[in-house]
Amino acid sequence: MYELKQIVKESIPKTLEKALRYRLLNEPLQAESICRDVLDIDPENQQALVTLLLALTDQFEKELPGTLHEAQHLLPQIRSDYERAYYEGITSERWGNAHLGKGAPTSIGWYHAAMRCYANAEALSDPDDDDAVLRWNACARIIQRHDFAPESISHDVAAEFGDDVPMR
Repeated sequence: MYELKQIVKESIPKTLEKALRYRLLNEPLQAESICRDVLDIDPENQQALVTLLLALTDQFEKELPGTLHEAQHLLPQIRSDYERAYYEGITSERWGNAHLGKGAPTSIGWYHAAMRCYANAEALSDPDDDDAVLRWNACARIIQRHDFAPESISHDVAAEFGDDVPMR
């Protein structure tokens, strides 16, 4: 195995800018690696935690093993109640998107979970911050567009896609 090299603490701001750029270039593995380098020397860096979480959710459609579990594991480390609720919603919504693209009817459960998170985030948000509302509306429109069958609405997301259950 290779011994990883450490970055210097003073480079963190520029390093995190690079991670954001790699996410925008659709290179989530590179962004993930950069965030891990930052977290190795600053384990509680909130920007690195959020960017890592988003880089992991960028990989959901590729069905990389463990990405959902790892993203969910990062959520408790986010200090802000608002951001924790918001990014839990992002995680659920993106997991739903990955399954919707494969025609999985259970994706509606993930959208409902996301909508609950966004409603919680909205209650905690600043009055001029509509991010959670915009995401909630997007989930509602996806559900309406795909006209899910009523029996799929009550589907238990946790039972269908728990950590020990392989994705379909």
